[in-house]
Amino acid sequence: MSAYTALTAAGYRAQVRDKATLFFTFAFPLLFLVVFGLIFSGQDVEQSGRPYISYIAPGVMSWGVANAAVFGIAFTLMQWRRDDLLRLIRLSPTPLTTVLASRYVLALVVGVVQAAVFVAVAMLPGFGLELDGRWPLVLPALVLGITAFMAIGVIVGNYARTPEAVAAIANCMMVPMAFLSGSFLPLDMMPSWLRTVSRVLPLRYLNDAASGALTGTGSLASIGIGCAALAGFALLFGAIGLKTFRWSDQS
Repeated sequence: MSAYTALTAAGYRAQVRDKATLFFTFAFPLLFLVVFGLIFSGQDVEQSGRPYISYIAPGVMSWGVANAAVFGIAFTLMQWRRDDLLRLIRLSPTPLTTVLASRYVLALVVGVVQAAVFVAVAMLPGFGLELDGRWPLVLPALVLGITAFMAIGVIVGNYARTPEAVAAIANCMMVPMAFLSGSFLPLDMMPSWLRTVSRVLPLRYLNDAASGALTGTGSLASIGIGCAALAGFALLFGAIGLKTFRWSDQS
């Protein structure tokens, strides 16, 4: 068995056994969907005339997937470093790329399943999300988004030394980013300067690409721009994550 297969299998077993974390990874975004879906049920956004659900569902789904990618890898790296597992891996022939690749596959599987469950619930009669015919285009956006946010999680996991630090740093980034990127409220309701600020945030582009693919808003070019921006963020944050990576808290 290769090191990659062994690490991936071990990561899978650890995730399946941690039923509480697994449950809340899926249930947390659905809770926001239920709350916002009930509050804005049957209402349209005044500025655009579009149903609220067409904003809220792709936005909350994107935030949930991004959140899981950041927290998953950040907690794992912090814990493995604190337990000296990373130092032991370093003593073996296993390269860093193999360690991260095994976690990347797990993050992709969790993110795609998470999105599928979320969309299925959003399409129930009580919420009423209607999928556009180009919904398969959400898949490349999800893959690139998970890649970018996992890279952010690597950076967080490199600096945080405790679970509390991971939660504090990640929440300080992800919660404001969700509001500024239109995950919880439509950007149409925000002042123009806040919409400008949102263009430097990766979640804005994941929201735009997911919304365009799932609900048909925007052009194919806008989905492509969202994917291209996410690829750029993934390269940028990936380079920073590799540059700042630490095998041990002693170094």
